[in-house]
Amino acid sequence: MSVAVPVLELDRIDTFRGAAHVLRAVSLAVGPAEAVCLVGRNGAGKTTTLESAIGLLGVRGGRIAFRGRDVTRLAAHERARLGIGYAPEDAGIFPDLSVEENLQIGRWLAPAGPDARAVDQRILGLFPEIEALTARRGLNLSGGQKKMVAIARAMALSPSVLLLDEPFEGLAPVVVTRFIDAARRIKAMGISLLIAESNVTNAARVADRLYATDRGEILFEGEPQRALDNADVMKTLRG
Repeated sequence: MSVAVPVLELDRIDTFRGAAHVLRAVSLAVGPAEAVCLVGRNGAGKTTTLESAIGLLGVRGGRIAFRGRDVTRLAAHERARLGIGYAPEDAGIFPDLSVEENLQIGRWLAPAGPDARAVDQRILGLFPEIEALTARRGLNLSGGQKKMVAIARAMALSPSVLLLDEPFEGLAPVVVTRFIDAARRIKAMGISLLIAESNVTNAARVADRLYATDRGEILFEGEPQRALDNADVMKTLRG
């Protein structure tokens, strides 16, 4: 039986921030149309992992592959053009640009082929509120709206895999449920997801598999329920 090539694979990567050795031989993989969560406490290395995967941080060791292609040395915009979407923890919305202009940045980076109108309809299907926000400047958006636009901007790339850094952080429970539903619908479109998340309960609601990380090392990989049932993993995640 043939094994599907992962859409995204990190193979024993080492990443530094200045002199600090943050990631130590981190390996993980995201399969086709799979939702994977990377869970850990603040400072565990989740953001560094996603920034390494998209190319905002260079790795000093290991390999990063997208659909089997080595992208370890490609710049972030080159990875985006291949189909790796990214929504950072702080949303990264340009404050002086309108929502429409923020989305246009994603469209400019999108690979040739996908029909822009069809992609826009996908986005509005996920977040219909965006239609009423298109003329609003980024600085006038709420925290939840900024996260929504960040995901929409990444979706404008028509990505094969979407990296979401703490998409549920700071949101009211009812809004978290809304975003989890959006993540499930993105997966149903055939788009893979790698989500960095501090709350293992929220991660379990959306993930097919999860990786638990602490101090820049992977300490668990498997189905969410196995993590919830593992006292050692839960103790580490909860501090």
